[in-house]
Amino acid sequence: MKSDKRWLQRQNSDPYVKQARNSSYRSRAVYKLQQIDQRDKLFRPGQLVVDLGAAPGSWSQYVAEKILPSGKLIALDILEMQPIKDVEFIQGDFTEQSVFDQCLQSLGGKRADLVISDLAPNLTGIRDTDQARSMYLSELVLDFASRVLTQHGSLLLKVFEGSGMEQFKRSLSEQFQKVSVRKPDASRAASREFYILARRN
Repeated sequence: MKSDKRWLQRQNSDPYVKQARNSSYRSRAVYKLQQIDQRDKLFRPGQLVVDLGAAPGSWSQYVAEKILPSGKLIALDILEMQPIKDVEFIQGDFTEQSVFDQCLQSLGGKRADLVISDLAPNLTGIRDTDQARSMYLSELVLDFASRVLTQHGSLLLKVFEGSGMEQFKRSLSEQFQKVSVRKPDASRAASREFYILARRN
């Protein structure tokens, strides 16, 4: 119960939670993406973007504002997500062949300009186990991106500092010319999470 109380106190005092409540965005996570975009200019009208782990949808809301109506956004998640105008949502596990095939069908023979992922594993509280799960998930996201991105496409994904991270960065460097680390202000300082932006020339 104490941890629940601490969580509530942190939520109620978090400026980004307050900002999200006063906006149309569904969660504070949107400000992490917004801050990375302001720095790295990720989005432009007409892009084809895939959002992995999209629910509850704040990243998709933000991307839709940036790339539509000339672009296309495909959002995927195991969880349900309330509809967002002109965003195509596929409910299911992106690692399953049937869901991947649905995504390819939605891409309509084209390849994505950008894959974004705010996915995190279900945490056990056991650090080594959680880190192993996180790295495995990151590898799955990279595999997905390598199969759907254009020759000049980019990948933005959430990762967690810990064992296996340097090796994962090396894997990214084999497929992308530029690999950058981002820790936006909206990402809580105490959190081990950060983001990697991998770009091809």
